[in-house]
Amino acid sequence: MFLGEYVHSIDAKGRIAVPAKYREDLADGLVVTRGFDQNLLVYPMSTWQSVAERVNALPLGDPNARSLRRLLFSSATDMELDKQGRILLPAYLRSYAGIEGEAVIAGMNTFFEIWSSERWQTVLERFPEEGSAIAQTMATLGI
Repeated sequence: MFLGEYVHSIDAKGRIAVPAKYREDLADGLVVTRGFDQNLLVYPMSTWQSVAERVNALPLGDPNARSLRRLLFSSATDMELDKQGRILLPAYLRSYAGIEGEAVIAGMNTFFEIWSSERWQTVLERFPEEGSAIAQTMATLGI
């Protein structure tokens, strides 16, 4: 399970340390790809396979389905943690997400996101404005 928020530095080679508590869930490998909000999505391999199957089941005739495939699959890269528990974020993904120097890792339960510190701060600043909409979503879930 991926929970919490962590700030980590990106080294000169583009590597970022994955929080120690996440590493066991990534032992079988992981996939990093573009996210929907100029961030990165990181999936354990088993979760990625499930996501990929569901996306592949979408009809090719649907333009939104084709766009989703392009977003997720064209930029996806599979990898393993190095001996220090780091992953190498390719330059094209760092550029897409605007990640330089420091990044925020945000747990999303079954996967996690990597954000530039600046963009993550913008997300946090929007929460008070979006509070009612978030509460409505929770209510539809019976929470």
